[in-house]
Amino acid sequence: MKLQLALDLVDIPQALELVKEVEAFIDIVEIGTPVINKEGLKAVSEMKTAFPNLEVLADVKIMDAAAYEVSNAVAAGADIVTILAQAEDSSIKGAVEEAKKQGKKILIDMIAVKDIQTRAAELDLLGADYICVHTGYDLQAEGKDSFADLRTIKSVVKNTQTAIAGGIKLETLPEVIKAQPDLIIVGGGITGKEDKGAAAEKIQQLIKESVTA
Repeated sequence: MKLQLALDLVDIPQALELVKEVEAFIDIVEIGTPVINKEGLKAVSEMKTAFPNLEVLADVKIMDAAAYEVSNAVAAGADIVTILAQAEDSSIKGAVEEAKKQGKKILIDMIAVKDIQTRAAELDLLGADYICVHTGYDLQAEGKDSFADLRTIKSVVKNTQTAIAGGIKLETLPEVIKAQPDLIIVGGGITGKEDKGAAAEKIQQLIKESVTA
């Protein structure tokens, strides 16, 4: 079980500063869609240059021209690239093929998918590395969580690893860990804390304890 830090509402200098505080306690750093929209793939490049030992995920949320978009993100330094589950199967296959050619990974983001079970079963056959259940900011504000959806995905996937994102914090972590995703993605649960290093350390500690338990 890995821990990914999601960086969304920051610029490049703030992102680099933040990762310095938590580097020892995270496995993957995510350059979120808002950062890429604002700063471009330069944000990915600068993060990978500054922290070559961390995996960097580019949350580009590809919908079309998938192989091209993946190759651009990888050229910028991304180790993992995201594509939307709503994309055509041919786009997802193109993304997977390009990533594998480059020795990189694809994460499929299930945001806004209505029939989670059916789509997850279809996606499981397409060769991506992760399927991620994702409660976006707007649904989090309405009080929705991702745990039931994660359990649904885990019940149907046989080949693909699972990830969970959206509103995860220390208080909800035990429930997340119980569902046993391969990747836990935390944003504000770390970035919103006064002592970000301590928050990341505590989360990583709970993850490690669950793995050895």
